[in-house]
Amino acid sequence: MDGTVRFVATCRVCGADDWLDVLSFGSTPLANGFLKPADSYDGEATYPLDVGLCRDCGLLSLRHLVDPRILFDHYVYVSSDSRSMAEHMGRVVDLCWQRAGLARRADLARRADLAGRAGLARRAGPAEGALVVEFGSNIGLQLDLFRRRGLRTVGVDPARNLVDVANERGVETVAAYFEPASAAAVVGAHGTADLVLGRQALAHIPDLHRLVEAVDVALAPEGVLAVEVPYLLDLLERNQFDTIYHEHASYFSLGTLCRLFAQHGLRVVDVERVPVHGGSIVVFAARDGSSWTVRPSVARLLDLEERGGLRTDRPYLEFADRVRRVTGTIAELVRDLVAQGQRVAGYGAPSKGSALLLACGLGADELDFCSDTTPLKHGTVLPGSHVPVCSPEQARDRAPDVYLLLAWNYADEIIARERDFLAAGGRFIVPVPEPTVVGAGTRRDAVHAAAAS
Repeated sequence: MDGTVRFVATCRVCGADDWLDVLSFGSTPLANGFLKPADSYDGEATYPLDVGLCRDCGLLSLRHLVDPRILFDHYVYVSSDSRSMAEHMGRVVDLCWQRAGLARRADLARRADLAGRAGLARRAGPAEGALVVEFGSNIGLQLDLFRRRGLRTVGVDPARNLVDVANERGVETVAAYFEPASAAAVVGAHGTADLVLGRQALAHIPDLHRLVEAVDVALAPEGVLAVEVPYLLDLLERNQFDTIYHEHASYFSLGTLCRLFAQHGLRVVDVERVPVHGGSIVVFAARDGSSWTVRPSVARLLDLEERGGLRTDRPYLEFADRVRRVTGTIAELVRDLVAQGQRVAGYGAPSKGSALLLACGLGADELDFCSDTTPLKHGTVLPGSHVPVCSPEQARDRAPDVYLLLAWNYADEIIARERDFLAAGGRFIVPVPEPTVVGAGTRRDAVHAAAAS
């Protein structure tokens, strides 16, 4: 195997080599490897996409890792500022404000400020307030919300194109992978962090221990690490097979995260389940010697994982069986519609959409186009399936009969926005967890159930 791909022989959390082979999607292009229409598709690079379970610590992991420089140095995923995502990012700030001690720090700063105004002490300005460091910060939308509360912020992200956008927006961001050296540079310039945050980023990291070593460098003695990751239990129960692609090296349970962090002197002190991206968890960890105590939420979720059998083979084998059945059903449904003369298009062109089309064997013969709001993707074609991507304005002019909802995690928001399309007789296929056809007469609660059940 060449230097662009590495076979994972031992678990990246615990080092064990006892694997259950769960699923193989064969050799596929990168889900974010968008092409220009003039490109030659014959030379399109593909990489093995196989998933295995470590029977020792419970990490669900890709068995082959692509060089992160290929994946992330020029990244086309831009953080969404949709209504639902903006609401979620606000909720993340609130969670961190209360559970990572930022409210306490803000209160101390206010008291110092009042004392300074009374001449009792020097004033504590924003530069002396709490510091939030986010790895995988993208264009800085999340950090900007912390900034608005008067906190100092620094982002660290390897994608230079996104870092440039973040800095133009006024969110200080460093173009680097979050490693001990880059963490030390942040500490040298700004001091240690009261909060180290990673939202939907840890799953992308090939060397998990090196990442946590960087956290150890950056984190203040009483600081808190907060990571948001797609939740393994939701992935299995909700059949979210399209979230498996090369960028996502790991799929975490709380138990596996506890084991990873414990190897670096960190203990999980709190956890919150959140609905974003089909079901995620926000996990809070602090240093072993800190004053933070473990909240009951941790034991409750660990017990749920135990009752769900996450340390046994059964749920993974059942998941694999469902994936094989559902991908066949989706492909059959779409091809039947096309055979009936219906025009089918994709709604959204996210990474999971690419992964879904590849898993189902669908492409430009079945889908006329995909509509997406990301300007970087307009005028490109999806990897592997070669479906052209256009803007929402262009999509309205082309008026398909049916949309395959590839961005199903925004189903409620999208279907509400496209009520004119539905009123004119258009339909959506919500593909996950089971393909469901949604028309104008579909109740909103049924739409939500199709996307979230």
